[in-house]
Amino acid sequence: MTVEWNDKQPIYRQLRDLVAERIMDGTFPEGEAVPSVRQVASDYQINHLTVGKAYQELVDAGLLEKRRGLGMFVREGASSALTSNEKQQFIDEEVPAFLDRARVLGLELQEVVDLLLTSGGEKQ
Repeated sequence: MTVEWNDKQPIYRQLRDLVAERIMDGTFPEGEAVPSVRQVASDYQINHLTVGKAYQELVDAGLLEKRRGLGMFVREGASSALTSNEKQQFIDEEVPAFLDRARVLGLELQEVVDLLLTSGGEKQ
C-alpha cells in the first residue's frame, strides 16, 4: 500500500484522518478490529510509534477502544459521531471559505449553484 504523505501536516494526523475516513465509509465497521499498529507500520513503511500516536488520538476522541490482548476496535456510534462532526466542520469552515473564494473570483452565487448542479459535485 502506498500513500502520498504531505509535508504540511504530521504523518500521524494524516493517518488518523485516513482511519477516520475508513470508519465513516464503512471500511472499518463498528465493533470490528482495525489493523494492528505493527501491520499498519509495515504496510505504510512508517514508524510504529507514529501509528500508535494516530490510534491514541482516535481512542482519546472516543472512536476506537483498546481491548487488552486483542487490539484496537471501532467503537459503536463512531461512524455517526464522525459524520456529524465532519458535517458541522464542513458547514462552519469549508463552506464559508469556499464562498469567500468564489466572491474574490467574482462569481455570483447563482453561478456557483449552477456549477455545483451541473457537475454533480464531481470533477468533470
